[in-house]
Amino acid sequence: MAKDKKKDKEAKKLRAAEKAKKNAAKGEKKQKKVAAKQGEDEDDMDIDEILANYKKEQEAHDKVTITNVERPSKRVSCSMCTSPVHGKKELFLFGGEVSNHSGTCAFFNDLYSYNINTDQWKKIESGNSPLPRSGHQMITHPSGIILMFGGEFSSPKQNTFYHYGDTWLFDAETREWSKLDQKKGPSARSGHRLTYWKNYILLHGGFRDLSQSTTYLDDLWAFDVTTYKWTQIEFPPNHQTPDARSGHSFVPSPEGPVIFGGYSKVKHKGKKAVVGKVHQDVWHLKMKADIKASRWERRKKGQYAPSPRVGASLVHHRGRGVMFGGVFDTDETEESLDSTFYNQLYAYQIESNRWFGLSLRSAKKRKAALERAQISRDDDLKATLDSIFKDKLDLGEDGETPAVEEEEETLKDSDGEEVVQKEYPIANQLPHPRFNASMTVCDDVLYVFGGSWERGDREFTLDTFYGIDLNKLDGVKVFWEDLRELEEADVDSDEEDDEEDEDDEFEEDDDDAEGVEEDDGEEEEEEEEVSNETIPDPRPWLPHPKPFEVLRAFYVRTADKFLEWALSADREARGKDLKKVAFDLAEDRFWERREEVRVMEDHFEEIGGVAEVVERDVRSGKTRR
Repeated sequence: MAKDKKKDKEAKKLRAAEKAKKNAAKGEKKQKKVAAKQGEDEDDMDIDEILANYKKEQEAHDKVTITNVERPSKRVSCSMCTSPVHGKKELFLFGGEVSNHSGTCAFFNDLYSYNINTDQWKKIESGNSPLPRSGHQMITHPSGIILMFGGEFSSPKQNTFYHYGDTWLFDAETREWSKLDQKKGPSARSGHRLTYWKNYILLHGGFRDLSQSTTYLDDLWAFDVTTYKWTQIEFPPNHQTPDARSGHSFVPSPEGPVIFGGYSKVKHKGKKAVVGKVHQDVWHLKMKADIKASRWERRKKGQYAPSPRVGASLVHHRGRGVMFGGVFDTDETEESLDSTFYNQLYAYQIESNRWFGLSLRSAKKRKAALERAQISRDDDLKATLDSIFKDKLDLGEDGETPAVEEEEETLKDSDGEEVVQKEYPIANQLPHPRFNASMTVCDDVLYVFGGSWERGDREFTLDTFYGIDLNKLDGVKVFWEDLRELEEADVDSDEEDDEEDEDDEFEEDDDDAEGVEEDDGEEEEEEEEVSNETIPDPRPWLPHPKPFEVLRAFYVRTADKFLEWALSADREARGKDLKKVAFDLAEDRFWERREEVRVMEDHFEEIGGVAEVVERDVRSGKTRR
């Protein structure tokens, strides 16, 4: 009996163990089913392995790939800015759009860099790049950051639009993008403008396409580069502010930025129809330490301002704005639209609120004038240079300078790769008329990328890239230019014109030609009067640059006076710091009077010689010779 009881107990234990095993198996099976429903893996993973996989995915997402390319593909409404890295002459170009022959539109989100010293384009790719867009804005702040905001994207047939309201920062050294997720900030838009003042990046205007209607904006926002936060600057109800607009100019100045021009659609007086309006007004935003106390101030229309146009925003260059191109639409009938395209170059002096037309100079005339101007300076410097070199050069036994083997300098990019610099053609005329070109200034050179031009109902995206030295204005450096589509369009247009009535056309042309000749004569007289007019000098007690004198020569000639001024401005500055302050003051003065000097240079070129400039002593009222 005892044995039977013992066997029964062992059997019960075995049955209980089997039952527990079955229950465990059922529980595991049930957990697997639940995990499968929730999308989890069937087999559990170690937490370290999970984190390692996440890290790999993040690294692949943030990885930056840089490859050398010949040049960016053609596009329009992209954004171009300069590198904030000290001593690095580099441009960045992002996004844009292009219309295909099929009538569809393609958008880009590729980023390119152009090293000016080595003449090398690179494509920068990252999984963390912003989405494709055009009509956005990028700006380089002096503190060292690059900010991008907004833009638009559309369906291929452009039936629907999407506007971005995101803020991105780009690190020019690491080539990495970072998106700022903020609840409070500007609304989504494109066609807005960015500029800076002290530690703020300012945003104004733009538009938003709502399918059935387009809304133009007039709000003003400030981005603090120290806190990375947006703040809206609002004004009292009775305070006059600029009208809503997009595509305008927004250029910085020490006291606050200036707005010029722009475009919007307004209701026609007495009618329900909406018509386009090209703005020509000028506004100065007087900034305060408390930015919410800032106020708008309307300026008078600048003297000799360019004719109305859009798509020709100003880019900042040493206390002034530089403008190129633009278009003005004229309604002929309800069904047709005539447009005038421009390729003029203007400078706008922000402080004096004056406009100046900039024209290219003949290279031969300028070279001859420079040689004449250099003769007197060479005579003065010859004795000084001879004495300096006599002391510093090691002479051989025969008293002659030992020969030195010249080594060819090989240019290398930031990665140490050798780069062969190309020689580019120099054009003696400004680029083909266009609007919405992407522009920026680096080291006194205006860079112009792409743009649009129209012929009838066809719109052409220009595949071009130029450089214009704003100091010399001795030609246009053509990096590349492909205008074959435009030439074909001109041929087609000429064939259509030949089919029209030639007799009537010639009569009209003769009448128009007479009127044009008279108008041109009046314009030439007016321009001559403008060029001969003296530009007021806000600081006549300071030294004045001479015609054809470069910045360094101007500083060498006037260093003692600017050193005295620098010492009075900053009494604690010594040594190199004092010279740096003096050179900065001389540089400001050089560009402050650049337009006045350019008028004198043009005059000397016309008369075929260069005379010594006589400076006037304001205190005595007499000239010094």
